[in-house]
Amino acid sequence: MGKSRTATTNSIFLISTDLVSQPIYLTQYGLMAERHWREFRPKMVRELEAKGILMEALSEAQETTINEMEALTRQLEMEQKLTPQQAHDQAWEMIREKYILLPPEENLN
Repeated sequence: MGKSRTATTNSIFLISTDLVSQPIYLTQYGLMAERHWREFRPKMVRELEAKGILMEALSEAQETTINEMEALTRQLEMEQKLTPQQAHDQAWEMIREKYILLPPEENLN
């Protein structure tokens, strides 16, 4: 199987490697995490790549973000009577730095 193939819907990327038993799909969250990590966490990215687990880490970050976003969005809609968009935006503000937009590494050149 090839190293990567772009799907045509919703900017989802299929990453398939010989080491992974199932293909890994990166959504906007996974792609955003990869761009951010490569720029602000290059040492971490190199370490994950050396271990062959970068795509798995990106997938985990996006799935955890999606799951927490969904739960928090529903909670905010019910408890604070926010519109779905308001709840989604507030949930994103609260969760994005936990898994996707990690703080920069020290001594970042």
